[in-house]
Amino acid sequence: QVQLVESGGGSVQAGGSLRLSCAASGRTFSSYVMGWFRQAPGKEREFVAGISASGSTTSYTDPVKGRFTISRDNAKNTVYLQMNSLKSEDTAVYYCAARGSRDYYIMRTENRYEYWGQGTQVTVSS
Repeated sequence: QVQLVESGGGSVQAGGSLRLSCAASGRTFSSYVMGWFRQAPGKEREFVAGISASGSTTSYTDPVKGRFTISRDNAKNTVYLQMNSLKSEDTAVYYCAARGSRDYYIMRTENRYEYWGQGTQVTVSS
């Protein structure tokens, strides 16, 4: 059982940076695959980045590769999303999600994630 709380969202100009944090409350955080998803107005929620329980494996959607970095600190029960070179199309509500590590390499499938945060708004102005 994991509870997730995102923070770090806000408004930023295009080209700027933000770092999102997701704090987890749960005894088994270190055993969970963690992911970041986002949903823009009028669009379906999409996968952004994922990270294995140990942090050794990561996955990114193509539009953010080279700009975003997912990381985790299991000692702090926290996963991060460093977002650089932000673009207007990055504007969305960003959600943190967690699931067990079975088939950990399948990080992009939304329905595989059991626990979700409430989301944090990221707005990028052109």
